[in-house]
Amino acid sequence: MRRVITRQLLATTMLLCTAPAATGLAQGAYVPSAANMASRQWFQDARFGLFVHWGIYAELGAGEWVMNNRGIPAAQYERLSTFFNPTQFDAEAWVALAKAAGMKYITVTSKHHDGFAMFDSKVSDYTVTRRTPFGRDPIKELVAVANREGLKVFFYYSQLDWHSPDYFPVGQTGRASGRPAGGNFDRYLDYMNAQLRELLTGYGPIGGIWLDGMWDRPEANWRLRETYDLIHQLQPAALIGSNHHMTPFPGEDFQMIEKDLPGQNSAGWNTAALGALPLETCETMNGSWGFDLTDQNVKSTRDLVRYLVRAAGANANFLLNVGPMPNGAIQPEFVGRLQEVGAWLRVNGESIYGTRGGPIAARPWGVTTQKGNRVYVHILDWRDDELSIPLTGTVRGARVLGSDAVVRVAPAPGGIVLRGISAARRDEIDTIVVLETSP
Repeated sequence: MRRVITRQLLATTMLLCTAPAATGLAQGAYVPSAANMASRQWFQDARFGLFVHWGIYAELGAGEWVMNNRGIPAAQYERLSTFFNPTQFDAEAWVALAKAAGMKYITVTSKHHDGFAMFDSKVSDYTVTRRTPFGRDPIKELVAVANREGLKVFFYYSQLDWHSPDYFPVGQTGRASGRPAGGNFDRYLDYMNAQLRELLTGYGPIGGIWLDGMWDRPEANWRLRETYDLIHQLQPAALIGSNHHMTPFPGEDFQMIEKDLPGQNSAGWNTAALGALPLETCETMNGSWGFDLTDQNVKSTRDLVRYLVRAAGANANFLLNVGPMPNGAIQPEFVGRLQEVGAWLRVNGESIYGTRGGPIAARPWGVTTQKGNRVYVHILDWRDDELSIPLTGTVRGARVLGSDAVVRVAPAPGGIVLRGISAARRDEIDTIVVLETSP
């Protein structure tokens, strides 16, 4: 996450990665299982998840890219693990917070670009269980609590590795790591797949695998078909997504957009066309993925709710990130925002959960979502006494969600007009009008 690659390099990455040699995709169509298709529907219904970026990089309080950004050699970076002892880590508290926020799943970093495994990997000793005073497997603890509480867990796994000597030749990042000028990339991919096998066989049923990092070596044969087949064979219901910023490859089950809503490209790398798979957009609580001691630019509850609403209107999930502190606790300002978002969802959640993007594309005033014969009109900016919307068909009734306030509906050229909501009845975050339509 939080790419430092230039747009020119990224464009080259995207071009090269479309070639079969770069991806290692064999011929033949991927046919998802019935269990996988059911998971896709569950995923779209869930709509809201918690992203967790946590690793030994938290010790430096400068984000998850600190090893690369400060040019720290791997041998020195390893010292971070010797004093990583998150005595306040509490899986119960993390899951309780996610539930209070109204989230339905958690995506947690099992290994980030620094190569450090935050789980009990047996194919490496560069792990939280072997190299830290903490000595526990936080991933296992988190999965156990989440499963008990009805939340699914996805594992973020970085294909990029700044620590492994077999990740060679080095890519566009991690060039100051001091690794020897040699290595065997196929051996690295064998190691990567072995770790994925551990995650897929040692932690019970999971929601899926969230891959990231292949943009670092666009010329490489990533053997994607082998990796994707491994995941689907071990857990047919598990979903695969890859943060490569391209139209999905065969074998992937959802498409992700980083720091942008579907169809937007403020980040500079979301230029790919949207495919037919379920969508997910991820965004930070402040400006950082991993813990950043000096980043105080925390988004308001209003902005977070509106992003969730706009994501649902674009038929996408919202994966909202927190970067826990080195002691394992989540920053209080993050906790407060998540609790407030959850309070909003307890009142308005029916307009988000289980919905799909509505019949009206995003407008300056807001978006729509839909569930069955109900259309939810999310009015984020309503300055006039009436609102014209281009909705055809018969509307049998209209009301403000969460109240008994009736909204008057009148036909208009090209659609309908909504009237009768006084300023006092409008919500400063999102005034939601529920339209009961004829089938």
